[in-house]
Amino acid sequence: MMLRKNIPPFFAALLVLAVLLFGFTHKQKPTLYIIGDSTVRNTGEGYGGWGSYIQELFDTTRISVSNQAMAGRSTRTFIKEGRWEKVLSTLKPGDFVIMQFGHNEGSAPDTSRAGYRGVLRGTGPETKELTWKDGEKEVVHTYGWYLSKFVKEAKEKGATPIIASMIPRNQWKDGKVVRADNDFGKWAREVAQAEGVYFVDLNRITAEKYEAFGPEKVDALFPSDHTHTSPEGARINAASVVDGLKQNKRHPLNKYLLKKPR
Repeated sequence: MMLRKNIPPFFAALLVLAVLLFGFTHKQKPTLYIIGDSTVRNTGEGYGGWGSYIQELFDTTRISVSNQAMAGRSTRTFIKEGRWEKVLSTLKPGDFVIMQFGHNEGSAPDTSRAGYRGVLRGTGPETKELTWKDGEKEVVHTYGWYLSKFVKEAKEKGATPIIASMIPRNQWKDGKVVRADNDFGKWAREVAQAEGVYFVDLNRITAEKYEAFGPEKVDALFPSDHTHTSPEGARINAASVVDGLKQNKRHPLNKYLLKKPR
């Protein structure tokens, strides 16, 4: 930086100090990364993913929010397509990563169009080797293995990973919203416990809100199917994520929450 010769030394020194302090604080501003599927980021008209609205609940003068979720992706394809590597390339100490997957993992993994994003069920070490038409081999792992990979590699970068269970679908049984307690929600919790990271039970928190609203009001939050919400529904889910964070008063991400959301 060049300084004009007619600037008094005292003011020149203050200017240099101000520039250095700005640069230091700017570099140290943490980023909250969010990874997931279309329930987290949905650009379709009339739809919304909660990751696109959660920044309304944070003080973005103190923390940046980067929603890297992509519609149609599973834990497996988010890695396979290089999307996780892109996040890792900019992840730095002090950052946070919230991950929410589970809606696209259900198909049996194979080389068909339907099986492209499927994973093995559970959290164990089981694998399945696939051979694609071009001869490329791919080893497919369990849902829990992929979540653990996200967590471990985020920790290696000095970031704080947070696992969230998938938002509930608009599906009801006996007057209650169907939970993911026996599959992807259960496995997400188990991975969080095994890896020692915070778990936001987004599936349960939002399901309880839906039950309080009642089926008719909830139907209005889903424009065309039982999975993808409107922007209003996405904001409800974003608030549920924050509700889950607040259940751990000591979690370091909480200090960036707005006291009075916009």
